Amino acid sequence: MKALLRFNTACRAVPSDGCSGHPIRAARLFKSFGALLLFTVLQGCSSPDLERMDYLGEALGTTYAITVFSEEARDLQPKIDSVFAVLNQSMSTYLPGSDITRINNGDTTVVADAMFREVLAASREIHRATAGYFDPTVGVLVEAWGFGPGPALEQMDQATVDSLLRFVGLEKVELTPDNRIRKEWPQTRLDFNAIAKGYAVDRLAHMLETQGSSNFLVEVGGEVRTRGMQPEKNQPWRVGIDDPQAEGQRSIKRVVSLSDRAMASSGNYRKFRVDPETGTRYVHTIDPISGFTKNSNILAVSVIAPTCMVADGYATAFMAMDLQQSSALLEASPDLEAYIIYLDEAGETREFATEGFRTLMQP
Repeated sequence: MKALLRFNTACRAVPSDGCSGHPIRAARLFKSFGALLLFTVLQGCSSPDLERMDYLGEALGTTYAITVFSEEARDLQPKIDSVFAVLNQSMSTYLPGSDITRINNGDTTVVADAMFREVLAASREIHRATAGYFDPTVGVLVEAWGFGPGPALEQMDQATVDSLLRFVGLEKVELTPDNRIRKEWPQTRLDFNAIAKGYAVDRLAHMLETQGSSNFLVEVGGEVRTRGMQPEKNQPWRVGIDDPQAEGQRSIKRVVSLSDRAMASSGNYRKFRVDPETGTRYVHTIDPISGFTKNSNILAVSVIAPTCMVADGYATAFMAMDLQQSSALLEASPDLEAYIIYLDEAGETREFATEGFRTLMQP
């Protein structure tokens, strides 16, 4: 299966509790493109009342891990594979025949399916709420600056950036009444990589709910959604957030308890520069407003929201926004909670967390 997502290096969120067990499908552990460290699900003991099913594997260019508790054991792997397949066909920029690839290549006959329209609508809302800092049309700039799969442009001066900015802006993309995509500029390209991974988690969660499960955890590439409790421990699901500054062995920075919530994390702390005078480390982030790279002091962000798609989009936006901007948006958004790791003016690591996020942190 080809990748749906092209990742920046992200602060991974991983399930952190359980004991030995036996997964239905074991994943080949590997470093996915942009993943901080290898992902491992620590298996739990069997529950006397519910059957535990674990599904681990590779999809969308990363790993996934799903833990489900049900009254009867069943093989959900075909349904899991089907979710990934339809998402790829709709939104994979790596699949030549996918809907989004055809749209980007100028095919005006493509009728956007319900999933595509749902992600586009959520992208518009987050784009508006973040004053343009979340923008799925920014890929042309990412590639030009050398952070994409293609070659970087040799000269990125103001004139070059301005010429590329003409093609950036979600307002330049329109959904027609018959569900086709109309672009103001043919060069504008849609790329939902910064939100579709979270959407994949939501679609898998919806599938599990239709199968009658009321206790599960779904994780795809570090993005997580939970329902109910962890029956073996009779407590909310415990999810670990990796330390973005850890070197070598994986280190958990924080552990949070989640029940009927979703969390997504983002970070690009492996792409950085060090100020030769102060020694301060800055990560490179593309500012979709100015079109230039931004020496951000934000190392990693984790966002909790009702859906993983929304959490994923805001986690991406907060990487580009200043801490003050993010704090103001969070203050006005009761459905969002966030945890941000950043560097202060002296280069020291600091943490910001909303009150609601702090209440979920384990001591």
